[in-house]
Amino acid sequence: MNPGLVYATAAFGLWGLFPLYFLLIATVPAVEVVLQRSIWSLLFIAAVLAWQKRWSWLAGFIAEPRRLLPFVFTGLLLVVNTLTYVYAVQTHQVVEASLGYFINPLVNVLLGVLVLRERLTAVKWVAVALAFTGVVWLTWQLGRLPWIALVLAGSFGLYGLVRKTASLGALEGLALETLLLAPLALPLLLWWTLTHNGVWLQGDLGLAATLALLGPLSALPLIWFSAAARRLPLATLGLVQYISPTMQLLLGVWLFNEPFSGSRLIGFVFIWAGLALVSADALRQSFRGGPRATSAS
Repeated sequence: MNPGLVYATAAFGLWGLFPLYFLLIATVPAVEVVLQRSIWSLLFIAAVLAWQKRWSWLAGFIAEPRRLLPFVFTGLLLVVNTLTYVYAVQTHQVVEASLGYFINPLVNVLLGVLVLRERLTAVKWVAVALAFTGVVWLTWQLGRLPWIALVLAGSFGLYGLVRKTASLGALEGLALETLLLAPLALPLLLWWTLTHNGVWLQGDLGLAATLALLGPLSALPLIWFSAAARRLPLATLGLVQYISPTMQLLLGVWLFNEPFSGSRLIGFVFIWAGLALVSADALRQSFRGGPRATSAS
């Protein structure tokens, strides 16, 4: 098996299992989860980078502080994304959260048009129209805008757009994002712990250790995804990414017992049809461009 496919499956598979992890820490408020994630991620990534002796890139950013601004923005986007996702799991709205990651590729297409001035093919316009129809249908069925899905898709889409032009790899970028947020996250976590009887004051070592897993759980999928991106064609990587929202959808229906009626399924079918068109178009362009090397450079 292609190593890139193994890395991609591991990354998206772990992301797909995230609802199970957040179920374990369901008693912890979403705000505290996000603050704990920021601290433990920084500690874990700093240890990895120190072990690999990969801190030389930081000097360039210290010398040019303006280069830090995009990473402040992407760090805040991660906070919004994580906070929304944890809230979705804790309020049993995993199905809607999965919808956000299903429509994320189509949001990327729209951002390409609106921000990067890319031109869409007729196929992609049809795909966007199908996704829009699906969101309108779900809004009508739910009686409200599926804001969780839209916030997740929008924040992650913007995150990818900004990081696309950044000069850092996945691990270094996450390290910088968490490092920049640490002066805000650590005091807030201490304040929350003291004023809201946080986990560190409860004496529950098992729960505290489970929260510490946020460090590797945040970093490892990104490391694996980065390794997969170097070894797989983008079209293949784009198809494998649907493992994550599919697993989340199944967990939401079968484990969390969330409603998924036929009328709601219709909205998802419109979105899946749009995704199928985008994926088929990406595969067609990949084949037309010729095979890409499958070994890491």
